[in-house]
Amino acid sequence: MSWQRRSKDQLARRVAQDIHDGAVVNLGIGMPTLVANHLPEGSEVVLHSENGILGMGPAPAAGQEDYDLINAGKQPVTLLPGGAYFHHADSFAMMRGGHLDICVLGAFQVSAGGDLANWHTGEPGAIPAVGGAMDLAVGARQTWVMMDLLTKQGASKVVQRCTYPLTGVACVKRIYTDLATLACSPAGLQLIDCVDGLSRTELERLVGLPIRAG
Repeated sequence: MSWQRRSKDQLARRVAQDIHDGAVVNLGIGMPTLVANHLPEGSEVVLHSENGILGMGPAPAAGQEDYDLINAGKQPVTLLPGGAYFHHADSFAMMRGGHLDICVLGAFQVSAGGDLANWHTGEPGAIPAVGGAMDLAVGARQTWVMMDLLTKQGASKVVQRCTYPLTGVACVKRIYTDLATLACSPAGLQLIDCVDGLSRTELERLVGLPIRAG
């Protein structure tokens, strides 16, 4: 194996590179929250949190946390000048009303056609927790997924057809992973980029699906 996986921070930086200036963006719970730390200083990207925040900044420095100011994942955040917080009903109205340019979500599975499964694996004892993911997946103009490509058992999370309960149908436009960035479409997967040393042929073997060249 001559390639090395992207770290979580490297993956977050890769996602941040593709967010255009002026975009209104929701970062989902978990790994996607790291993207906030890699947006260029002075950028006009406006971060939204479904619990009712607009204008979030990066994570606070150690010792500067304010636990009255948290994101949807209960992590302390900062508020940029001009930022605001408000009732979560207003926040969901923003999500459902098509006012978000991009949402970045985690996932258990994504199909080649862009179906998203990110709220329940069906495993015994698991607690279903869809939260606002359904609203985000269909309400944002673009839905991106950020995740590891493979499970701990080595199975691909990018699949021909999702076997977990769906969050949204044909909603994912891009999949950002620790090994490659892929575009989803009705015609299947297309390669945007991959880590150094990983060929498209080897990536196809890992995923188990055909991937068109970018």
